[in-house]
Amino acid sequence: MAHLDYPLRFEPILKQYIWGGRRLGSMLCKPIGSENDYAESWEVVDHRDGQSIVSSGPHAGMSLGDLVSQLPEELFGTKQHNRFPLLFKFLDANKTLSVQVHPDDAYAQMMDPPDLGKTEAWVVVHADSGSLLYAGLKHGTTQKDLENAIDTGTVADVLNEIEVADGDCIFIPAGTVHALGDGLVIAEIQQASNTTFRLFDWNRLGADGKPRDLHFKQSLEVTDFEKGPVRLQKSERIDDIREVLVECEQFQLQRWTVTAGSECDFHGHGGFQIVSVLEGAVELARDPSTSLLNMGETCLYPAACTNRRATAVSDSVLLVIQDGG
Repeated sequence: MAHLDYPLRFEPILKQYIWGGRRLGSMLCKPIGSENDYAESWEVVDHRDGQSIVSSGPHAGMSLGDLVSQLPEELFGTKQHNRFPLLFKFLDANKTLSVQVHPDDAYAQMMDPPDLGKTEAWVVVHADSGSLLYAGLKHGTTQKDLENAIDTGTVADVLNEIEVADGDCIFIPAGTVHALGDGLVIAEIQQASNTTFRLFDWNRLGADGKPRDLHFKQSLEVTDFEKGPVRLQKSERIDDIREVLVECEQFQLQRWTVTAGSECDFHGHGGFQIVSVLEGAVELARDPSTSLLNMGETCLYPAACTNRRATAVSDSVLLVIQDGG
């Protein structure tokens, strides 16, 4: 089998939910249909609910799960994973999402079937004027307070509300109550989990005309009541190009801001890296695809790919993500 010595590109996996819209297509050029509920585009994923398929190069047609099982050392380097540990996606929050919370690894492993926990981070690709999100509970909110808010339909009153703008970053550890407001397009990096417990759904009906399922018991069990409100991330600048937005046990998230004609070299990390373009376009070295990596497109550098150079063909903003720890 050919070596994983080039950047991998995948077909996006589109998810339709009641809160989605059309901006995955109009803004990020995803291949959406005529419906108005395109909510998520899964860019890199190895999960029972979605498998990224390589779109070009010697491994075209293979799933990311296949690569994990057949070429683990070339994909991960010295680290060992049973499956690809991260999921990268774009979201179009055309309507406000449900108020929800995700479990940590220990809780998720006890579920049937088991899953990973879900710690995640958001980067705002676009925010309509006045757009809000909810991250964490207000200071002093107890479990009893949250239970009362659930009973009375007033969960929003105990949530920490943040007005956001393009480029803002928010870190959401497992156990943090949260929701995206409407008018947001988000890039999200998370653990490769699809476990979500809904606390509150704004008293609305699902696509079938019935209320969507809520998960009060599980939500209360996994919520971290000591965490309090979440604040916007303050980045740590490495140099004129690179800044670290989030560094945690599960992943490191950097933002690179490069000018047209500049060369980027992502090499220096011994494992895999995910690179996604939020603005502009770059030309990747050793890319079997004949096209640029444009806004809204993502690639995965396996550990075995040592030539990770790219040239910005216009002023560009990139997210660069690698394994944590």
